[in-house]
Amino acid sequence: MSRVVVAALHQALGEHIPLRLEFYEHYLRPMRLRDGRVGVAPFLAALSFLRREDGCWDPVMDTAGRYAANWTIDALSTPQRLLLGRLPAGWRARLALRLVARLVNDTRRGTRARRTGRSRAGHLRIEGSPFCEVRDPVQAPLCRFYAAAAEQVCRRLGLEVAVSWASCRAMAGPACELEVVLRSATAADAAVGRGLAT
Repeated sequence: MSRVVVAALHQALGEHIPLRLEFYEHYLRPMRLRDGRVGVAPFLAALSFLRREDGCWDPVMDTAGRYAANWTIDALSTPQRLLLGRLPAGWRARLALRLVARLVNDTRRGTRARRTGRSRAGHLRIEGSPFCEVRDPVQAPLCRFYAAAAEQVCRRLGLEVAVSWASCRAMAGPACELEVVLRSATAADAAVGRGLAT
C-alpha cells in the first residue's frame, strides 16, 4: 500500500475518531508507515471496520483525501510549483488531474486511473479502488477519498471545481468514475506560484 494513502488515513482517523485510533493502528501499523510496509489485507480490514462505524466513513475519507492531496502538492519541487503558477487555468486543470491519477496509481498494485477530458472538464476512471471492495452493493459511492483528493489538488492549484461521480464500483458499477468540471480560477493563483496555497 502507498505510504501516503495509509498515512493520510491514519491522520484522518486520529482527527475524527481518536478514541478508536489504537484499534485501527493494529491494522495500519504506524511503525511500518515510514518503510511503506503496510500490507493490502490489513488496510482492507481497517476499511471494512470503518464502514461499520456510524457516520464516520464520509468525514474520514474526505479528510484523508485532502491530506493526501496536500502532501502530493508539497512533494513537488519549488520550480514545479512556480511553473504551475504561470500556466493558464485549463492547463493547470489537466495537470491537476494528472497528479490525482498518479496518486491513484500509487495506491497499490492493481489500482489504475485513466484520465480524459478537455481544458475545463476532466474524467477520471479508476480501476481497482481498494475503498470500494465490498461483498454487496452499497447505496452511496465509497471512493470519496479520490474525490476529495481531486478537489483539494485543484484548490491548491488555484482552481475552483465541481467533482461528481458518474459511477462507483461499490454501487455495482464497472469502475469508479469521477467528473471534474472547472468552474473558475481563483485568487489563489498568485499563491500557487509561490508554493504557498494551502
